[in-house]
Amino acid sequence: MAKLSESEPRIYSFGKVACGILTHVLCVVFTVFITVLAKPGTSLFSWHPFLMTLAFSLCMTEAVLLFSPHCSPIQKLSHKTKGRVHWILQCLCASCATLGLASIFYNKHLNGKPHFASWHGLVGLGTLCVVGVQSLAALPLLYHSLAKGWSLAKLKRYHAASGLVTYLLGSVSLLLGICSVWFTGAVGGYTWYLAALCPTLSTLVIMSQVSNTYMAKKRLVS
Repeated sequence: MAKLSESEPRIYSFGKVACGILTHVLCVVFTVFITVLAKPGTSLFSWHPFLMTLAFSLCMTEAVLLFSPHCSPIQKLSHKTKGRVHWILQCLCASCATLGLASIFYNKHLNGKPHFASWHGLVGLGTLCVVGVQSLAALPLLYHSLAKGWSLAKLKRYHAASGLVTYLLGSVSLLLGICSVWFTGAVGGYTWYLAALCPTLSTLVIMSQVSNTYMAKKRLVS
């Protein structure tokens, strides 16, 4: 990795660092914005957008950025430590998403509304299930003795690919939430487009990070 980074043009490396920092800022700003808008605690529903955004915008994004060679907040720590922090953040993501789902489910129950009657609800439920499976499937990466007959390199490759799919599902769920009646009724105009840009740009950066990491590994092997 060091040789590859040394051969990159300086402006290219600077662009990667800038994109990573921007992603950190976007996920925090977006989460704060939704928190202010939802005012968690003012109603049962208010916990749903807050917890889901905390899960899929903040925890999940930061969990992936931990492995960024350009903007990881714990870049100097060992890969094993990063893996454990990553798993903790993913567990927090799953916990927040579960509580967020429970709050909207009970709120709909109290108001006599149908459950999972929209694409937002269906994608959100599917994403939560995938996050749970992804978190459990990561255990052999932490404790390799659990994965008999599987090489660590192959496990990492599969985990990265499925993790990227999970992140894409989470981003789609957030974007569908932005299209909900609650959000469109609360904001409008340029604010809506700026809000939609946050998960969109974050997704592009995460996709680039994951794909470039494994492309770089492939070049090193060859």
